[in-house]
Amino acid sequence: MKNKRLVVIITNLIIAGHFIVGADGASDNIHRFFKSYFADIVIPFSFYFLLVLVEDKYEPFRKWYIKAMAIFALCSLAETLQYVGIYALATVFDPVDYMMYALGGASGINC
Repeated sequence: MKNKRLVVIITNLIIAGHFIVGADGASDNIHRFFKSYFADIVIPFSFYFLLVLVEDKYEPFRKWYIKAMAIFALCSLAETLQYVGIYALATVFDPVDYMMYALGGASGINC
């Protein structure tokens, strides 16, 4: 458990560092992707790792697909709330975000 916790902390710190550094020096396409979809991929990826920490305590979260579905459902709920004018996680509704949430949640599966 201690090694798991260390891996999750380091992974989430690296992700946070990427948010701080940003992509200002990158090409226009990379900068646009970073501003539009980077968070939509890495936030579910980070959430997946956080659920790995509690999988020993809560048996349903031991299955990868339960973790992935829970993350996708919560992120999708936040996006749907944006559509109806209730702002959660961001303020702009983008239907492509659903695909990015699925990609981000699935990214953590084999880790």
